[in-house]
Amino acid sequence: MRILLRILINAIAIYVLIYFVPERFTTSGGVFGILFVAVIFGLVNAFIRPIINFISLPISCLTLGLFTLVINAAMLMLTALFSGGFFDINGDFFEQLLWAIIGAIIISIVSGILNWFLPDDKK
Repeated sequence: MRILLRILINAIAIYVLIYFVPERFTTSGGVFGILFVAVIFGLVNAFIRPIINFISLPISCLTLGLFTLVINAAMLMLTALFSGGFFDINGDFFEQLLWAIIGAIIISIVSGILNWFLPDDKK
């Protein structure tokens, strides 16, 4: 049940991102498209992100964690790549990277706020 809540939180965060920056982030497929992108985003964050975090640990320590923004943006760009046209970041590579960083910040804020409302598993 908790994984479904995580997917729903990711979907809401992606919807908020698309709502606030519609000229840079586009989606197709309506609600089901956003849910599909949320599942892809969750899978990318679950399987690829830990490897990238481990590999980039020295530079993350050197920048006091600010490199994590770039990692989050890369995960958002990978989600756009793997989603097969359901989610797209418009622009050339450097514009995509800049908007992916901004998008990662927005998704992190929305996800953080929504995670406050999830009950703790610790009893």
